[in-house]
Amino acid sequence: MIFNTAQYPTLSLIKTAKEIRYLNMEMLIILCGELRQYLLNTVSHSSGHLASGLGVIELTVALHYVYNTPFDYLIWDVGHQAYPHKILTGRRDLISTIRQRNGLHAFPCRDESEYDVLTVGHSSTSISAGIGLAITEKYKSEGRHIVCVIGDGAITSGMAFEAMNHAGDIKPDIFVILNDNEMSISKNVGALNNRLAQILSGKTYSRIRESSKKVLTGIPRIKGLFKRTEEYLKSITASGVLFEELGFNYIGPIDGHNLLNLISTLNNMRKLKGPQLLHVITKKGKGYAPAEEDPITWHAVPKFDPISGIFPKKLENIPTYSKIFGNWLCEIASQDPKLIAITPAMSEGSGMVNFSHKYPKQYFDVAIAEQHAVTFASGIAIGGYKPVVAIYSTFLQRAYDQVIHDIAIQKLPVLFAIDRGGIVGADGQTHQGAFDIAFLRCIPHMVIMTPSDENECRQMLYTGYKYNKGPSAVRYPRGHGCGIPLTPLKRIPLGKGVIKRKGKKIAILNFGPLLVEAVHVAEILNTTLIDMRFVKPLDEELIFKLAMNYEVLVTLEEGCIKGGAGSGVNEFIMIKKLKIPVLNIGLPDEFIPQGNQDEIRRDYKLDSYGIQFQINEWLKT
Repeated sequence: MIFNTAQYPTLSLIKTAKEIRYLNMEMLIILCGELRQYLLNTVSHSSGHLASGLGVIELTVALHYVYNTPFDYLIWDVGHQAYPHKILTGRRDLISTIRQRNGLHAFPCRDESEYDVLTVGHSSTSISAGIGLAITEKYKSEGRHIVCVIGDGAITSGMAFEAMNHAGDIKPDIFVILNDNEMSISKNVGALNNRLAQILSGKTYSRIRESSKKVLTGIPRIKGLFKRTEEYLKSITASGVLFEELGFNYIGPIDGHNLLNLISTLNNMRKLKGPQLLHVITKKGKGYAPAEEDPITWHAVPKFDPISGIFPKKLENIPTYSKIFGNWLCEIASQDPKLIAITPAMSEGSGMVNFSHKYPKQYFDVAIAEQHAVTFASGIAIGGYKPVVAIYSTFLQRAYDQVIHDIAIQKLPVLFAIDRGGIVGADGQTHQGAFDIAFLRCIPHMVIMTPSDENECRQMLYTGYKYNKGPSAVRYPRGHGCGIPLTPLKRIPLGKGVIKRKGKKIAILNFGPLLVEAVHVAEILNTTLIDMRFVKPLDEELIFKLAMNYEVLVTLEEGCIKGGAGSGVNEFIMIKKLKIPVLNIGLPDEFIPQGNQDEIRRDYKLDSYGIQFQINEWLKT
């Protein structure tokens, strides 16, 4: 999509954030309007995150206007809302390539721009990194400001509170902006809070507050009056009490779409020392009615018609794995009141919305708190109920110690439904589910299953749910199934693979969704094909027989080769001193970039042609 300077005359003046600071207030307001329209038009053509960015247009402009970026550090938490930031920092003409192969990253990325201070993708990291930067600035004394923008969802994570607790102790010069897009402000309350924020962030109040102990010492009545006045002002915005207790000077809430007031408040707070927190109220999807009315649906969108606000019809009738999981939950809950489903703020993505409505007493969304979700599940299991933790592969990384310490050591029967296992696509390296097999496989007592289709996924979920000797995990991919008919639920024999095709010389041991590609390879090369199904326990009896009757074994998985399922096969071959060469095919020892799933599989030779090529090339050596 080519940038139209005539359509966006003010935005066309902005090549980097430096140009924003030359604009007057009237032009800044015009810039916000053009930026909002440009974001809407580009995302409608390219797909991507929309509602979050629409909600921070004024905040983004105000921050780059007041602060001397990139010298001043501006850190965006998670990064869904950073599209306007990218547009204003030299990437305006490339924004239509975002989340595409060889295009702009989906989130802020240090390799992409000097304006991107921290590479992000997962939530709640901004304050911790900001404190670290504030400490280095204290050592250097270069006059650099540190600003962190974190959402009301991301701040629910324990990591954010750990960081704020630390900041309250060491008192760094750090400015945290809480972007709250779940609350609304009436005109009267908004006006009062805007004026109050100006008072609390102004020089007079700050000077009095900082010097009150000196000036008012020995005058107890006046000192008491001042303290009561300050407490009264703070009590008007009771949401600030928690942050004050953590050692932050809390200001707000203020209207995040009032550009002039934002700039005035930011200018005031820019001069303050110590931990500062500004509470900003924004509306997710601001300026585009469909996104305002349904910000969840419009959080991340495909290409669409911005005029009608209608998404293209999905031609695919095959359900996604997430939907398969959600339907399975409902089916089990209808029979078993002891099922408890847990998610760390991913109800929609994990396919749990319908379940949450039908069985609200058996559903818990713990917010962005993966560690808590897992240990919470341990308590549920100890209490005699049946917890199912629905979690994305890369989000489970954040709760690794809890999986080991609170679940596996105690052999608790917790089922992990791991969504987005393998190649995820456009969200890029922070979200590719490459490591789950490797980091779970080494944990004692853990059962790991890798379904190759949606019906097998259901059966494995059922098998894991009924398994009572310890934790189990079913690791399934993002996207649609294969169109396989669903059959009644039945437990799968633990650690047993299935022979899908018999051939000669070569046996392909498949783990997971690449089976559909492996079928074509097996036909062309006339190989035996095994759906291994279990990474742990491995079907050692079957592997032994294959090693005795074939010349070559090939393992296939959509995960990292190092430490993965293929490594488990290698270990067994070595322990048994079996003399057979093994080729491991999977993801290499690198972070996987963005692109759609088919593109990435093609690039990494995990489609049928690539798998065949790798086998043939290896046989030549």
